[in-house]
Amino acid sequence: MFTGIVEELGEIAAIEPLRDAARMSIRGKVVTADAGHGDSIAVNGVCLTVVEVDGEMFTADVMKETLDRSCLGALRPGSRVNLERAVRADARLGGHIVQGHVDGTGVLLSREPDEHWEMVRISLPAELDRYVVEKGSIAVDGISLTVVGVDGGGFAVSLIPTTLRMTTLGAKQPGDPVNLEVDVIAKHVEKLVGSYIPGAGR
Repeated sequence: MFTGIVEELGEIAAIEPLRDAARMSIRGKVVTADAGHGDSIAVNGVCLTVVEVDGEMFTADVMKETLDRSCLGALRPGSRVNLERAVRADARLGGHIVQGHVDGTGVLLSREPDEHWEMVRISLPAELDRYVVEKGSIAVDGISLTVVGVDGGGFAVSLIPTTLRMTTLGAKQPGDPVNLEVDVIAKHVEKLVGSYIPGAGR
């Protein structure tokens, strides 16, 4: 499990295409400091398992399902990525519960800069719309963000300077894809309510 608080901006060092998967080598000084084989590290919001650690670089296998459901397949050597180690049980939950299981992808639609923050609007797949509410939480490329507005086909988030400086959202431009993970609690509530109210779980 993760919290959506990005620890560092890493870099894709190499990508080895496989028959129905890919092996990625990712550089990140902070997340590799105590990483070992089998550990979980979120890469742009996707939970990957560490296969090997070599200095400040770790290697992870990415299966076809992950490549199909996320934006990881669009990464290239040199691409910057958000990195976060799995949360420890005794740590503060600074963001929200993030599983690292991407629900779908969106596209950055617009950016509106202001003096101290920036409003970013992102498209939202129709099947995820019911899980996103104003003042609720959503993970965008693994970043825990608060939704400030929802309208037809999209939602808006407000980014503070720290988020702009320390994550990939600082450099993303309109048209760029992003990984989305909705609040898992909302999905569980929907299923539980659906067993009592016909049609509520659809």
